[in-house]
Amino acid sequence: MEFTTRPELTGTFGMVSATHWIGAQAGMAMLERGGNAYDAAAAAGFALQVAEPQQNGPGGDLTLLFAEPGAAPQVLCAQGPAPARASVAAFRELGLAHVPGTGLLPAAIPGSTLGWLTLLADHGTLPFAEVIGPALRVAEEGLPVGRRLAAVLERMAAHFVAHWSTSAELYAPSGGPVAEGELLRNPALAHTWRRLVVAEARAAGGGADRAQAIGAVVREWTEGFVAEAIDAFCRLPRRDSSGTEHAGLLTAADLAAWRPHYEPTVSLEFRGWTVHKCGFWSQGPAFLQQLAILDAVPGFGEGSLAPGTEGYVHAVLEATKLALADRDAWYGDTPGVPAAELLSRDYAAERARLIGETASLEIRPGSPGGRVPRLPDLEVRGGFDGAGVSGLGEPNAVRALLEASSLPDSEGRARTDTVHVDVVDRWGNMVSAMPSGGWLSSSPVIPDLGFPLGTRLQMAWLEEGLPNTLAPGRRPRTTLSPSLATRGGEAVLAFGSPGGDQQDQWQPHFFLEVALRGAGLQEAIEAPAFHSVHLPSSFYPHERQPGVALLERRFEAETIEGLRRRGHRVGVAGDWEIGRLCAVARDPATGLLRAGSNPRGGSGYAVGR
Repeated sequence: MEFTTRPELTGTFGMVSATHWIGAQAGMAMLERGGNAYDAAAAAGFALQVAEPQQNGPGGDLTLLFAEPGAAPQVLCAQGPAPARASVAAFRELGLAHVPGTGLLPAAIPGSTLGWLTLLADHGTLPFAEVIGPALRVAEEGLPVGRRLAAVLERMAAHFVAHWSTSAELYAPSGGPVAEGELLRNPALAHTWRRLVVAEARAAGGGADRAQAIGAVVREWTEGFVAEAIDAFCRLPRRDSSGTEHAGLLTAADLAAWRPHYEPTVSLEFRGWTVHKCGFWSQGPAFLQQLAILDAVPGFGEGSLAPGTEGYVHAVLEATKLALADRDAWYGDTPGVPAAELLSRDYAAERARLIGETASLEIRPGSPGGRVPRLPDLEVRGGFDGAGVSGLGEPNAVRALLEASSLPDSEGRARTDTVHVDVVDRWGNMVSAMPSGGWLSSSPVIPDLGFPLGTRLQMAWLEEGLPNTLAPGRRPRTTLSPSLATRGGEAVLAFGSPGGDQQDQWQPHFFLEVALRGAGLQEAIEAPAFHSVHLPSSFYPHERQPGVALLERRFEAETIEGLRRRGHRVGVAGDWEIGRLCAVARDPATGLLRAGSNPRGGSGYAVGR
């Protein structure tokens, strides 16, 4: 590309890229104070909770990849599992066929805040009070409401007033939504954070070291006033997307019993790179399966299959369908996932042979190791329009919103969810983090705390015997999927994008631009984007649109028409509408650091020097 909308940052001190400038600035502030990448990532994460409350919150979830110099990348899993009382039987007794997308019933144990505290205690250098500072100031002093947040508040205000009065007090205090440009303050959340700062100070004053003092904050969250407030609030029935009111299943005992943990990454070699993802309890390995399948396609990446061509987009779309079909049939937080077979070269070659010259309209999971696949009961909901439904499970899930009768002339509407932050510091520490959940549109605000709970259990199924069947203590198969790549054993690239089911479509597209073309970070982020909505959404009500692909209008008209001739049901989005990628990079040989950020949506930002 001869032009990018913003520069690719370069330097040697540190880089932070985030989906909102407040997060990027908070992270960079920690680096400037002498902190490391882990301090910076935690500060950015807390700041994003208050800067983008429509995209994440303190009661949500977090998956995170990190790498220290000379060490293998690791996963920090702060995706909370189902509470002890959350079983298939419990939901069936309520007459429910699916876990609702909103309310109190779909709340997993909240992990995001605990994840940041764990990272900070184990790998950071600064106290919690300093790291929470930027976020605390925003909560107390306020932040002007941006266009995306204003749109969500406009859509949700009537629901808040009618059913979630505690949310209305914060986001629609006069009966109407807080408008774009108005200052939004959250004094209850600020009070919660200040009480946690006091817990840290009290422990430090009693002789605790930095990590032990942060441990006191963790105990206050899991066994103190936070757990008590969550427990009390979940006992009161609230309206959810089933159309009725239900109390929650989450208790203080659940919070006390669970902590985030570390585990190895799942990885794949691809043309000199090693891409690392979270395990098969997430959708992350679908990224790796796409790479393996595409690597088995003859000539992929060159000539008529070079990035941006009709043949390339077709091959990627078809590989995506195959990988996500395997995700739905095989992935889950359960023993027996055929991980080795799913990522094997032989299996990838077998799957690649299914890619023909025309678009498949089927869902085709494979049979790794000769196993017989089983899909959940998938409902086709053609023409489903989430824009008219208050309180969907994912506030801004990406949907083509296309009517079958007018596909060729329709415009898709690509919208995003979640937040992301990437950090690399001067010592070579690298973090890729994907916080989400606890959206303001997913669950009512807990008034004593200033934030709602997450609704991640909506991603689990109420059919027995599936890898992703709901069960107490089991993690729902999350869409949260950060990415980290190494070369020669050294971490060189951290990247990610919000987008629900599209996270592991937009991210491989970015990576392939870098790996196949040698594109710069900013150039790869700004390349025309696309994705498929062929497979069912992971979010309630699990709609899908067979064969539909959404492309940004910046693709050549010949490419779009060629894909339609191949049988893809193509919707055209705006020029700059798909994805919210962030990325940082490091060259181990020179120590040079780089960062890029996404111009789409008007809030992504990178800072560095």
